[in-house]
Amino acid sequence: MSAPRVGVVLVSHSREVAEATAALAEALVGAGTPAPVAVAGGTEDGRVGTSAVLVRRAVERVDHGRGVVVLCDMGSAVLTVKTLLADSGADGLPPDVRIADAPFVEGAVAALVTASTGADLPLVLSAADDARTYRKL
Repeated sequence: MSAPRVGVVLVSHSREVAEATAALAEALVGAGTPAPVAVAGGTEDGRVGTSAVLVRRAVERVDHGRGVVVLCDMGSAVLTVKTLLADSGADGLPPDVRIADAPFVEGAVAALVTASTGADLPLVLSAADDARTYRKL
């Protein structure tokens, strides 16, 4: 059994987008078992949107004591996670959860690949954030 690793949560307005991004990131990890990844896509009743409940559940699934990096697609997904991070009560997120300032797909791949190596929370967050600088030309 491998040591616990940093978890990754993907928050999207669309369950399908979150699931496809998670599948892509897992496929690009390469050899070995990917770090834990969970999605919080759409609303609880399957519509397009965001859900604080789904975000909390996803964080709980991947939090194994090394921290969690959360990537959001846009707008209310970011606001939902920021609100949960600001809530220090039972409805908030644990203190070792960080939101990445990264593009969704590139950041998800960078975070999961880095977390899968056993890297610590600051390094996983940095890898995701660095995805902002990826140039395509």
